[in-house]
Amino acid sequence: MDISYIHSLFLKCNSVSIDTRKIGANSFFVAIKGDNFDANTFAKEALDKGASYVIIDNNDYYIDERTILVENSLVTLQELATYHRNYLKLPIIALTGSNGKTTTKELINVVLSKKFSTKATIGNLNNHIGVPLTLLSFDEKTEIGIVEMGANHKKEIEFLCKIARPDYGYITNFGKAHLEGFGGVEGVIQGKSEMYQYLLKNDKLVFVNFEDPIQVEKTKDIKSFSFGVKNENVDININHIEANPFVTVTYSQNTITTHLIGLYNANNINAAISIGSYFGVQKKDIKDALESYIPENNRSQLTTKGTNEIILDAYNANPSSMKVAIENFILLDKINKTLFLGDMFELGAESLIEHKGVIDLLISQDNIDCYFIGKDFYQNKLDKSNFFFFENFENFSEAIKQKKINNNMILIKGSRGMALERTLEFI
Repeated sequence: MDISYIHSLFLKCNSVSIDTRKIGANSFFVAIKGDNFDANTFAKEALDKGASYVIIDNNDYYIDERTILVENSLVTLQELATYHRNYLKLPIIALTGSNGKTTTKELINVVLSKKFSTKATIGNLNNHIGVPLTLLSFDEKTEIGIVEMGANHKKEIEFLCKIARPDYGYITNFGKAHLEGFGGVEGVIQGKSEMYQYLLKNDKLVFVNFEDPIQVEKTKDIKSFSFGVKNENVDININHIEANPFVTVTYSQNTITTHLIGLYNANNINAAISIGSYFGVQKKDIKDALESYIPENNRSQLTTKGTNEIILDAYNANPSSMKVAIENFILLDKINKTLFLGDMFELGAESLIEHKGVIDLLISQDNIDCYFIGKDFYQNKLDKSNFFFFENFENFSEAIKQKKINNNMILIKGSRGMALERTLEFI
């Protein structure tokens, strides 16, 4: 069926959905097959719940003229998103990276929204389904779209760029994330750099962090807008950064004190400053936006429990983000400090050695109690008076319930599958 016709039906609807549990009145439902289900079977339910049209790719579930039969529902969703993106003709900023992309996306959004009507990826809907849904959430009132792109293997960013067709791009960093899918760090660099290749080929602009030599090298032939720390050869020169524990940034005689923890967040803040500056957001508005932003969803949140201060960074972890979080934690000016660290996932054959590397970072830190949770940390266990190893969360929770931890600064960090935020229930 012609995509322009499908788009004309989509424009009559209030929203798009792939989940009948979230169907609203006058919505546009796309039935996508999953690993364990066939959403075609929910077509009638979607219409009964208020959907005006449903896209299906199995004729057995055709109902009436409100049912749009296509060859492949997922491909149609992706083609519809690209068609809609071209129809709106709005500027789109895309970003990816191993660490910090969701926080950076949120910071860019709060800064640009001071001047423009913006919409950004909700949560981490950043894959081959999430990116199309993000694009379809934009409407004629949207002046700038911000699209987060995630990837765990090569050619994925290339594919997402073909769908979103960004005008601007930013890569937060190249780290040790999804090593199993990318085949190592070099694979990560190649995979993320697919965004650079798209921007170069289509004569678009890239935002570059000059503190990262890989970014500098990979973008030397692309139109760019740059930032760096104490560097007069960039477009936005950051004069000073510090974190104890909250990040403070000074640039162009403006000091911004954020609610973000850790020097590792400084580049995320600097990127938002730079992108806001490029789009003409006033310095006062940039400052107000960044100082009012409060992190959530277990991302570098500072909270208290009893007499303890807790840095909750349990949304996700990989060797790169774990390293910078630990290094920042070591530098904090606190007397009593405790670490709760959970396993890092999707590291493939490198997993045991990468977990050992995290442990090695802490060998000399005799004044920090370190709790390591998960089978990969456990397989690297060693005998040290302030090191405690647990094969799983259940063993850890039983042990920690018996121990009273008071007047401590605590960092909680691990991969999403470890769900270490559960620790807050018993400390």
